[in-house]
Amino acid sequence: MIENEKELQWDDVIEKDASEFVLLQEGDYDFTVESFERARHNGSEKLPPCNKAVLKLRIDSEQGTAYINHNLFLHTITEGMLSAFFSSIGQKKKGEPLRMDWGRVPGSTGRAKVGIHTYKNRDGEERRSNDIKRFYPKEGAGQAAPTYKAGEF
Repeated sequence: MIENEKELQWDDVIEKDASEFVLLQEGDYDFTVESFERARHNGSEKLPPCNKAVLKLRIDSEQGTAYINHNLFLHTITEGMLSAFFSSIGQKKKGEPLRMDWGRVPGSTGRAKVGIHTYKNRDGEERRSNDIKRFYPKEGAGQAAPTYKAGEF
């Protein structure tokens, strides 16, 4: 949950206007992790029950600000996707193991390929939303720091 979010009471005052849904064009975008929630995946045909992180990603673009919810499943089957995400926010270096540091995830930034997902809602109406197709490694992450030896150039 975002820091300032809370349950409203029946007689609370509301101020915000309705927000417009922004559908981004397919492409590569910078993102910021607004928040994440720990949740549970109940299992499916392709993936057994496991923990999952529900990320809320914010993308500021010329079309406006878009929010994309993205699930990261904590299972060895999806370990490559976890690595791609942590690499994109600069926590994981290529070829090195990483203990996932979820406390550093909110506020992190990265870059991802955004696509358009088409689906039917409960009323059978066709809808479109954005989804993450892939995460890109953060530039400079995973590169070895230059080593210096005294007296050598």
